[in-house]
Amino acid sequence: MNFKPMLLTAGVLFSASFYSQTMNYPKALKGAQTDTYFGTAVSDPYRDLENDSDATKKWVDEEVAYSQNYLSKIPFRDKIKNQLKEIWNYEKISAPFKEGEYTYYSKNDGLQAQSVLYRTNNKAKATEVFLDPNKFSEKGTTSLSNLSFNKKGTLAAYSISEGGSDWNKIIIIDAVTKKQIDETLVDVKFSGISWQGDEGFYYSSYDKPKEGTVLSGMTDKHKVYFHKLGTKQSEDKLIFGGEKTPRRYLGASVSDDQRYLIISAANATNGNELFIKDLKKEVTLYRLTKDLILTLTL
Repeated sequence: MNFKPMLLTAGVLFSASFYSQTMNYPKALKGAQTDTYFGTAVSDPYRDLENDSDATKKWVDEEVAYSQNYLSKIPFRDKIKNQLKEIWNYEKISAPFKEGEYTYYSKNDGLQAQSVLYRTNNKAKATEVFLDPNKFSEKGTTSLSNLSFNKKGTLAAYSISEGGSDWNKIIIIDAVTKKQIDETLVDVKFSGISWQGDEGFYYSSYDKPKEGTVLSGMTDKHKVYFHKLGTKQSEDKLIFGGEKTPRRYLGASVSDDQRYLIISAANATNGNELFIKDLKKEVTLYRLTKDLILTLTL
């Protein structure tokens, strides 16, 4: 990477000069919120900024305008921008994977906002676009966050993230025709997608936050659901999670032989609980611990 030291030096000089001036930041909302933790009072005067209110939006707009005013005055900004474009502008191709009669891979021509997912018919050797996330939204800010096929490769479900949000939507399609075949699932968060035969799939989510609390509402009871194709999301069956497993991230997957449902529960980035359900039986879920297997009833 042939990055020019003169740009960095100029940046330091410009920044020092700018910050020597009086900084008139937009005034942030402040309140009197105080929480007590283990007997210690902790002040949180900016709690109101977690709410998706008109006042918060106004402050964010003022912050953006303030930042843009500063950035627009940097004399070498375009030089850095063009230099980064040159560095990043090269073709990127992922490792291929097979699903059904097709081989899939993603490719980015260089500066595309999102990589495009292509597929090649293993028999006809014809290649086509399968999913182009750049067309999911006008500005290319909606990304493909997950993709899962059934064992035959004939059905697919993929989740999208709009504007980088953790709250996703799941879209279900006929993988051969690429046409949507079911309603879009909404309000899905921190979720995988794992098919059980051709019947449907497992996914994870939280209860939908109340209006106006999407950013600040507590979400501490993750739940695993099963969505059966052809039914409403409101009818999805709760498989595991909720009140009995607070503060756990739950992920569900079906074994390759489609015999077992495997659920991992973790409240940190290390360590987890593991639960296994025999899908040929109705109510038994096994919890694997270090020394034994416990039988739980759903």
